[in-house]
Amino acid sequence: MSIYDIEVTTNDGTTTTMADWAGHLLLIVNTASKCGYTPQYELLQDLFNDYAHRGLFVIGVPCNQFAEEEPGTDKQIAEFCSTNYGVSFPLLAKSDVNGPNAHPLYTFLKGDGPDIEWNFEKFLVSPDGEVVGRFAPAMEPDEMPIINMIEQYLPI
Repeated sequence: MSIYDIEVTTNDGTTTTMADWAGHLLLIVNTASKCGYTPQYELLQDLFNDYAHRGLFVIGVPCNQFAEEEPGTDKQIAEFCSTNYGVSFPLLAKSDVNGPNAHPLYTFLKGDGPDIEWNFEKFLVSPDGEVVGRFAPAMEPDEMPIINMIEQYLPI
């Protein structure tokens, strides 16, 4: 199974598959609105602004599994992200990332690796659909390990 076969629901309730983003570099991040890392939304939006023209998509996946730091509805989450951080990158519907109800996207992303440790853990997926990077929640999206890997996988 390829990442592009995985069915997802966008924040507005549209059901699709990850194939919508096939051929692009993806930075997939589990997010939350009431977390100490929530200001990373601004840096994620900056990355999206800076690299979208070269093929990067940031995809936010709201999750309420960590200290219930994402209590809102999908509509409330979208409004919060847009109003407070100008988020224009895709958001998926609120999902579990760990445990028996983990979204298949996160089962794929984690593979045989450990569970997600907290909000704002980041995965980089190559245009070929391969997970090529995993970054801890505390690593900000504009730190050099992430930027260097983005540059490595994006066309000039």
